[in-house]
Amino acid sequence: MGLGVGVFLGIIPGSGPIASLVVAAFLRLNRASALLGSLLTNTWLSVVTFALSVKVGSQLTGTNLQALKDNWTVFTANFHWHKLLELAALKIVFPVFIGYLAVSFCIGSAVYLAALGVLSWRGKLRRTRDERRKTRDENNAKQ
Repeated sequence: MGLGVGVFLGIIPGSGPIASLVVAAFLRLNRASALLGSLLTNTWLSVVTFALSVKVGSQLTGTNLQALKDNWTVFTANFHWHKLLELAALKIVFPVFIGYLAVSFCIGSAVYLAALGVLSWRGKLRRTRDERRKTRDENNAKQ
């Protein structure tokens, strides 16, 4: 679960390794796996997740994708912190943020399920190996 939370927080802009450690500690999850998930996705997937987040966010909020791309380009070219809270800026940032939430939730959930599957598979292999070893030791003891 820590890995999935780390991936989730690594994708969302403005959060990252520190946020993943704090959330993992608060939720009593594995902090090392949360940090690893955050570091793996924080920088390396940012271009892919941004494009995907814009598309998903425009779909979820019903915003025209091309208009959102054009407005985002103008918004980032003339960016000032005080403009961030203006209503026009919120109409641009809101769909992108919703897209980031959806994309990071889906990718984080997929990573969690994949890690859970790998750990379950590994546990089955270990149990099978232990059973074979036990059977072999019992057969050797009988001889």
